[in-house]
Amino acid sequence: MIELQDFRAARRAISSHMRLTPVFGVTGFSDKSGFAAIDQIPEMFLKLENMQVTGSFKARGAMNAALSLDEDKRSAGLCTASGGNHGMGVIHAARTLGVPVKIFLPTNTPKPKVEKLRAQGVDVALIGAVWDDANRAAMDHARETGMAYIHPFADPKVIAGQGTIALELLEQQPDLDTLVVAIGGGGLISGVATAARMLRPSIRVIGVEPTGAATLFESLKVGEVVTLPSVNTAATSLAPRQSSALNVDLIGKNVDRIALVTDEEMQKAASWLWKDLGIAVELSAAAGIAAVMTGRLGVDDPGRVGVIVCGTGTDGIN
Repeated sequence: MIELQDFRAARRAISSHMRLTPVFGVTGFSDKSGFAAIDQIPEMFLKLENMQVTGSFKARGAMNAALSLDEDKRSAGLCTASGGNHGMGVIHAARTLGVPVKIFLPTNTPKPKVEKLRAQGVDVALIGAVWDDANRAAMDHARETGMAYIHPFADPKVIAGQGTIALELLEQQPDLDTLVVAIGGGGLISGVATAARMLRPSIRVIGVEPTGAATLFESLKVGEVVTLPSVNTAATSLAPRQSSALNVDLIGKNVDRIALVTDEEMQKAASWLWKDLGIAVELSAAAGIAAVMTGRLGVDDPGRVGVIVCGTGTDGIN
């Protein structure tokens, strides 16, 4: 199991390589939001991980996992499969350590993310229709070459790194009642929910998935890892066909419920972030906002709500 000391150790390990991202309070909503019942939307505090060193929270977990490797293991280099953001995090870690890196992407990765990764001048391979396919290729490559494979979500070191967000957020805004966290493979919410509950057992944690990729929603219903037959969402970084037993276990113990939002609702939330606040995010990063602003949290009084804005992008600029 992951203990509070693991999150604190991760924070010490990565702090010199990360930014302490700001928290932005939102108390008023204009009619430009496009959401009904604006006056019923609770006060929100946005943890702006879109301002992290690589543009997303993924840098935290990747760095913590990479720093935990012994010298012999990491000297051969790092490799991973990614929807884009984790790849940038692994590149940042590899450059910090001065080792080679290879990133595997599925062919459904948005073109701007592919171009961003290739612009780093590293080895990038597009393999498979979805992340799960690219992941198999990455693990095969690691076995063949001796590179250290860094899983984007099913790794205790990665989860501990992502959980450092909760340590920061609850220091920056200690009176939060509810945390809202987007879910892809589950690494972010596994770390944030576990750390937050250790610090404050009474806090409510709500996950958010796209309706077209409800991987953890379906897994929690049956209490085991479910593999979706297909995924159908433009928020590709929230769209693995399956998670892992580690993530399902941690989420089942520490998350109150999972809300589902549509691509249209995420797009509307991303557009609101840009037009009202000047915050540019990818579609996935607007999932939590969408759940709050459509009343999908499933609680009558969520109180003061913290939302992790997990990655930068241009989806909301239109």
